[in-house]
Order: sequence, then structure tokens, then C-alpha cells
Amino acid sequence: MADFGWVATAITAAALVVTGCKRAAVPPASPETAINADAAPAPGLKPATLPGDIRPPTKVAAKVTAPGPVEIWKEFSGERAFEEVRKQVEIGPRPAGSAELEKARTLIEDGLRRTGWEVERQTFSNETPRGPVTFVNLIGRFSPTGQSPVPRDTQRAILCSHYDTKRFSTIRFTGANDGGSSTGALIELARVLALDPALAAQVELVFFDGEEAFVQFTDPDELRVDNADGLFGSRHYASQLRKSGRARQFQFGILWDMIGDRDLTITLEPGSPPELTREILASADALGLRQHFGRYDRSILDDHYPLNRIRIPTINLIDFDYPAWHTADDTLERLSPESLQKIGAVTLHYLRKALGK
Repeated sequence: MADFGWVATAITAAALVVTGCKRAAVPPASPETAINADAAPAPGLKPATLPGDIRPPTKVAAKVTAPGPVEIWKEFSGERAFEEVRKQVEIGPRPAGSAELEKARTLIEDGLRRTGWEVERQTFSNETPRGPVTFVNLIGRFSPTGQSPVPRDTQRAILCSHYDTKRFSTIRFTGANDGGSSTGALIELARVLALDPALAAQVELVFFDGEEAFVQFTDPDELRVDNADGLFGSRHYASQLRKSGRARQFQFGILWDMIGDRDLTITLEPGSPPELTREILASADALGLRQHFGRYDRSILDDHYPLNRIRIPTINLIDFDYPAWHTADDTLERLSPESLQKIGAVTLHYLRKALGK
């Protein structure tokens, strides 16, 4: 994620080079851009080295005999989500390719599998500005009957987050909000969705590796060049969806990123999918949480971008008004379980409307 807007001033450009910021403004994709995106694979992405690396659930779902909670959004616990965030942060910095990120993967897998989700490790290698790196996306799928492997044709929505943290040599960056908050909340979302197996079966949970750039995010118009920097996991995942034909089965996607700030204001970018935005805001209104959603004046380059490029309308729920971003101050003390609960509730309220009662 980087936020440099396309500001054509020497001062701004210089600042970007120095800071290596994470989210860049992205011009809205034109129909021509979308067509070109659908016609070519993502750059520099090699086939998965461990195809079919499936981890079955440790708790097998019982046969569906009753519908899940009607007001399922009330089941989401900000405290549970915060505890999952804490577990991630206690590992320490978790940059792509590190042993610490493997520990984070294990925590995510355990969290999903114990609530009945099957987890696929989507492993691939990619050239980066720091040389070749192996990345691992984690994909959660749910079968109401406990079938394994879980069928891949029932999913209609993608709920996603990145779980890596940016690598710094000058500070100890544990990414409590940036990487941690959305990861912990997505683990809690998996628990709640499992309460309604029919709903869970329609959702694909994805934890992206390699969202963070190693040096500087590549200009969105150049994401197809070799050695493009940033969004490694989401680019690979989107490429695989397109190649397999599965992209056509998804109605929408929701990306969570930096959703734990105590002073929560989701900054919706100008290019957010209109219908999806209206419905998310309607859910926020219905729950009395509309005041926590605002507008941002620039586009944000993040993991939703590759999904939108393959025509899966995907919204980025991110609070980019966060002064501790990419600093050593991005710690648990700046987060709030209540903020996690609000985003979890709004998302679940929308999922209930979009995917069935």
C-alpha cells in the first residue's frame, strides 16, 4: 500500500524515494486496462511449487441441520480478534521469506483448521529487488458436510488480508495494525462464519504473503514488468484465479487492511466499486457505525488492485489516517478491540445480505 497520489511536485517525488512508502495512488482502471489484465498473466510469477498442499480441518463440520444465527454480525468478538492480533505481534517482525512469517502461518492455519476450515498453502517463488523469494498465500475454504478436499466451485466472495510486515533495517517493526490487525480479525471472522456453514461455504478466505514492497512499490502501470515490487501474493493469487477460470465465480471481494486503530475511520478511495461501496455503507448505517467510514481523496495501491484487474469488484476497507504507519510506534497499544469488532460486524452484516439469510 502506498499513498503518493500522482502529485507532480519535486518535493513529493523526493519524499517518496526516501521513505519507500507502501501504498501508491492508482488511477481508476479503464475498460481497456481490465481487458489487457485479463489477457496476460502477472509478471515474474512462477507456478506453485507445492500444488495441492492442503491442510484439512482439525474439527470436521457436522452435517448442516439448522441455519446459522440470523444476526450473525453480533457473534463477532473484538476481544477474540485482538487476542489473535496479539499472537501475531508477539512473534516480532514478520517480513516475507522469514522464519518468523512461517510461525505466523502456523498460527493462522491452526486458527482456521480448529474451526472447521481447510487450508491450502499456495506456494510460489518470485524474483524481487532482493533476489528470489519463496512466498506462501494461505487460502481457507469450508465444507458444510466436512468433505475434503473442499469443492472449489461454491465460493462467491473473497475476504482477504495480508499477513506479512515490511522489512526495516533501522527499526523493529512489528506491524500491529499494518498486517496484524486484519490478520487477527480474519481468523475471528472464520470462527464466526463457521457458525453458519451454508454461508461459510460461499466465502474464500485469503491471507496474502508479500504485500509489502522490498524497496519501493512499482508504478501500477508497470506491474507486468519483471521484478515488479510489492503485491506479490495478491498478484499470484489473481493470476491463478484467471488461469483456472475460477475468477468468474466470484461476485465480489473485501480486503481488510489497517483496521485496528483506536481512532477508527475507514478511508474509502474514489475508485471503490460503486455498488459494493453503497451496500457496505448501508450496513454501516444499519448498525449505527456510519461515522467510522469516510472518503479519501486519492486511490490506494493495495491487494485489492490485482483482483479488480481480473474483474472481481473488490473494496479496500482500510484506515489510512494512521500516523504510526511504517514506524516503530505501530504497536498493540494503538489498537482497540472495539475497532476490530466494528469492521467485523459491518462486513458480516453485508455478507448476510449479499449471500443469503
